[in-house]
Amino acid sequence: MRRIAFQSNISVRVLKILLTIITTASLCCGSLAAGQAATTTSSNGADDWKQVEAAMGRPGQMQPGDVIKFGMPRKDLHVVLDGVDIKAGLALGSWAAFKRDGSGAMVMGDLVLTEDEVEPVMMKLQEGGIHESAVHNHLLGESPHVMYMHIASHGDAVQMAKAIHDAVALTKTPGPDAAPTAQPAAELGFDQKQVEQILGHMGKVNGGVLQIGVPRAEAITDSGMTVPPSMGVATAINFQPTGNGKAAITGDFVLLGGEVNPVIKALRQNGIAVTALHSHMLMEEPRLFFMHFWANDDAVKLAKGLRAALDNTNSAK
Repeated sequence: MRRIAFQSNISVRVLKILLTIITTASLCCGSLAAGQAATTTSSNGADDWKQVEAAMGRPGQMQPGDVIKFGMPRKDLHVVLDGVDIKAGLALGSWAAFKRDGSGAMVMGDLVLTEDEVEPVMMKLQEGGIHESAVHNHLLGESPHVMYMHIASHGDAVQMAKAIHDAVALTKTPGPDAAPTAQPAAELGFDQKQVEQILGHMGKVNGGVLQIGVPRAEAITDSGMTVPPSMGVATAINFQPTGNGKAAITGDFVLLGGEVNPVIKALRQNGIAVTALHSHMLMEEPRLFFMHFWANDDAVKLAKGLRAALDNTNSAK
């Protein structure tokens, strides 16, 4: 009996040793796997935008919310409206913005095109799996006529960037400046601080144009994914100086359906023309409308008119 008990004790001790070895090995392997996964994720995250920049063939600018945005101004176009030579920063700025979406990405953008560029660009985007969400005008009476093609797509970031690059290559859109130099602060010829104070938002001067973005107060989603303001869902207001305190203004209000007619009324009462009303997106929540406008008058007066329109929207303060 003593022999049987002795053998039983040995068996129990051996079993305990084996269980300890197995548990330790499992923990080590688990930690190693977790470490490898974290390293891979971190490495890929750091490299993602570099690969997208390489595929786009130009550098991007980081925006809040881990968004990278590519500006592609149509400096090649000479567009005139009401005697105003439109600068790229006023109404001729193509762009594309990317945001990570799990293992893929969401891209949104707006391509400024001449009429003969629309068809080939659309086909190239379709071939590359990029979805168009709108094709329309933003201005009225400009010469030559300019069209705007909006894109909204989900997929592999690098593949989408390559498709957009190949589509833009079919246009005369200039490449990035080889060595951009810091430009001296330009005199706008109107009171920028007063304009910003009236509108309640600071702006930035880009290529001689004062650009002001006014985000909406509520969250905007597309296919269930939150869309940051920098991806085209903030009201855009641009002022281009035209001399003697005047400015040409254009841009677009981002509106809910119930805000459309109050904003039209406010703009028209203040001498600002409404040049387009349409959608830019397909799957957004809440449903949005984009209203484009135009005027060329005293900059401070126009700022007051734009503020009257903003007061009819649920815009961020």
